[in-house]
Amino acid sequence: MTHDHDLVLRPTAAQTEAALNPPAGRNGGDLVVETLTGLGATTVFGLPGQHALGMFDALRRSDLTYVGLRVENNAGFAADAYGRITGEAAPLLLSTGPGALMSLAALQEAAAASAPVLAIGSQVPAAGLGGGRHGYLHELRDQQASFRDIVKSVHMVRTASQIPSAIAAAWESALTAPHGPVWVEIPQDVLLAETVLPVVTAMDAGPEELAPRPELTAVAADLLSRAGRPVIVAGGGVVRSDASGKLRALAEKLDAPVVTTFGGKGAFPWEHPLSLQSWLEDRHTTDYLESADVLLVVGSGLGELSSNYHTFAPRGRMIQIEADAGKLESNHPGIGIHADARLGLQALLETVTERRDPTAADSVRDVLAAVRARIDAQELTLEQELLAAVRQALPDEAPSFWDMTILAYWAWSAFDARRPNTMHSAQGAGGLGYAFPAAIGAASADRTGPVLAVSGDGGAMYSIAELATARQYDLPVTWLIVDDGGYGILREYMTDAFGEATGTELARPDFTALAESFGVPAVRTSPATLAQDLAKALAAPGPSVVVLPARLRMFAPTHL
Repeated sequence: MTHDHDLVLRPTAAQTEAALNPPAGRNGGDLVVETLTGLGATTVFGLPGQHALGMFDALRRSDLTYVGLRVENNAGFAADAYGRITGEAAPLLLSTGPGALMSLAALQEAAAASAPVLAIGSQVPAAGLGGGRHGYLHELRDQQASFRDIVKSVHMVRTASQIPSAIAAAWESALTAPHGPVWVEIPQDVLLAETVLPVVTAMDAGPEELAPRPELTAVAADLLSRAGRPVIVAGGGVVRSDASGKLRALAEKLDAPVVTTFGGKGAFPWEHPLSLQSWLEDRHTTDYLESADVLLVVGSGLGELSSNYHTFAPRGRMIQIEADAGKLESNHPGIGIHADARLGLQALLETVTERRDPTAADSVRDVLAAVRARIDAQELTLEQELLAAVRQALPDEAPSFWDMTILAYWAWSAFDARRPNTMHSAQGAGGLGYAFPAAIGAASADRTGPVLAVSGDGGAMYSIAELATARQYDLPVTWLIVDDGGYGILREYMTDAFGEATGTELARPDFTALAESFGVPAVRTSPATLAQDLAKALAAPGPSVVVLPARLRMFAPTHL
């Protein structure tokens, strides 16, 4: 009698011969790149460093495409975007100590946005591990401790034989819902030591699917089917699980209006009769969500930005489908369904009863009209015209990446992403400098079309070095820099709170001349010519910079 677990795949004669006679001159670094290749990786990001040279030397013996950025944090942002765009785990190769620590802000953003990043860092030689003060270059008492609070999982290697299994386990962790960054640590001497192990083949590290419990979806389906005013909040989990089609089908089956969070941009068609769009920082939207008798929240924890700064207080029953168990009922009580958004929506789609509500579309129009009237009363024409110009210039399928700048804050609420998984920002962790290196990562995934990055002058200074990267790899990234002479949003915050701003005004370079010094074409534009200049830059091959001198204002908040 045989059992499935008794079955072992027998190697072919050719595989046996290759295993018995592996190529000479391989080291631990080769095991790293062979494992990545076997898992399906095609592109890696990073920066070389003394303790990581074994990995980087092995790259030249592999078929992996290497994209080297100039700052580790920017390399992390590039890997983050690559993971978001492709849904694959993006390898990020880092050195020890300062190099590793420079990536922490990027890994925090990847964790907040559930982007699958596989960070592989080197370590001092194994003899220096254990907390002793041996005096190695880059030595830390406990390097992995710096990452443990940020990443999903930490994987330690001490011998060459452990490399494939550690990387495979990290790969599976990164791609298991909720996606996220992981950390693998390998000592220098293990990476450099020659190995007689056979070439790594037949890697398999597919993530487990996170399916909902049927008794929970049965209750949720019953509540939604009998609801008088059901409403859906669609978060980033809908985009990440490629569930926008199922979301639309469910909304139409229930006649339920849908609002998308800032991380869920594009999850639901902007102009759909049931679309409340993304005006979450507006009291009219907040009031409407509070009036729902059943609120379905999919792929969102209803955090600070999604809850109008925690002023949202639902009065009806709440159903929450969320892959991150820690977010279930973390802000509001309800029926928490621990599941991938796609599988949760599919279960509901199969079990809800169709309901018709001819007033639903009317109520959506009323809310959006009230929002527009509030914005129009503030005489913020310039800001709305600039967003419209960006939308006009940007092809529908082109991804865009937005830094923490006033135009991006407008875009969160007012920009029509038009396609799922095309608009991304750093609103998860909120760090500066995300947009341009992230756009480089996205362009590395697909070089056939343009990618847009949007930054303010303050955030742009975090990423200026990556103009060299964009030029070196000839990537089709257009960088729109809105130059207002400082940290514009902080200027507004401080002026509103204290009457004047401190530390927000900045000296800055001539961005067009600076870009051209890197060999990157640049143009200085105006609000009147932005659409034309941006469209021309996006249509041109290779990198480009468009500089827009403009001082923008935010619309008035409603949570204060």
